[in-house]
Amino acid sequence: MSNLAKAGRFPAYATRGQKCWHYFFIGLCVSVFIYLMAPVLVVIPLAFNAEPYFTYPIHAFSLRWFDAFFNDVVWRIAVRNSFVVGSGATLIATTLGTLAAIGLSRKSLPFKAVITAVLVSPMIVPVVITAVGAYLFYSTIGLANSLFGIMLAHAALGVPFVIITVTATLTGFDPALLRAARNLGAGPVRAFFKVMLPVIWPGLFSGALFAFATSFDEVVIVLFLGGVEQRTVPRQMWTGLREQLSPTILAVAVMLIIISVLMLITLELLRRRSMRMRGIKE
Repeated sequence: MSNLAKAGRFPAYATRGQKCWHYFFIGLCVSVFIYLMAPVLVVIPLAFNAEPYFTYPIHAFSLRWFDAFFNDVVWRIAVRNSFVVGSGATLIATTLGTLAAIGLSRKSLPFKAVITAVLVSPMIVPVVITAVGAYLFYSTIGLANSLFGIMLAHAALGVPFVIITVTATLTGFDPALLRAARNLGAGPVRAFFKVMLPVIWPGLFSGALFAFATSFDEVVIVLFLGGVEQRTVPRQMWTGLREQLSPTILAVAVMLIIISVLMLITLELLRRRSMRMRGIKE
């Protein structure tokens, strides 16, 4: 059906039912897109409302809530904590996830399916269960109420994303290249950085972006493991909604939306580059 409306017209053999289905499918896609984007489209104008109200119509526009965000010490601390935790969790998740994906790519690995299921289980298990388990474990070893404890818990959530993206990239990698590098005298580490990494880095970077986004947006684990001094952006937004409803939260939401859009654009560019490297035409 994708060829029916090519160049803006239907072929001669297209029936009336095919034409109707084509327009119905387009309308359905547009409806789903509007349904998904409606909450975002509602939030963005309210962030520029000069009045401290969450209602329409907007009588005057202002940047006062963005100014309030940048001048608030509590929000600055939350942003700093989010970037510190997100960067550390991304580094740990990317390192462990890449090593796990390389190991899982070996055909001779025993119990491969079981190991894969265990490694990607954080994507399936509800986050509240992970948070409770992390709290019970970290509280016994003194990592509760610390940024490092939150970092480790977020890294566990990010590892599955790195494994999936790197494993998908490794499907197009020829292991003979590593054997050739070893025959030429390169060690395992040098062969990885010189031969494998230049090929799989788009998938590795994509997994790192997913891991960072997961950590930056996570709030349940922070509520369990974080104390008063371990406030992150999501937790500060949660606290603001419960204690003091302020349009500053909408300004933060707009900035998070912009960051998410930039990350999606980056992921799409990486996907296209990876396909070009494999010689796949879209």
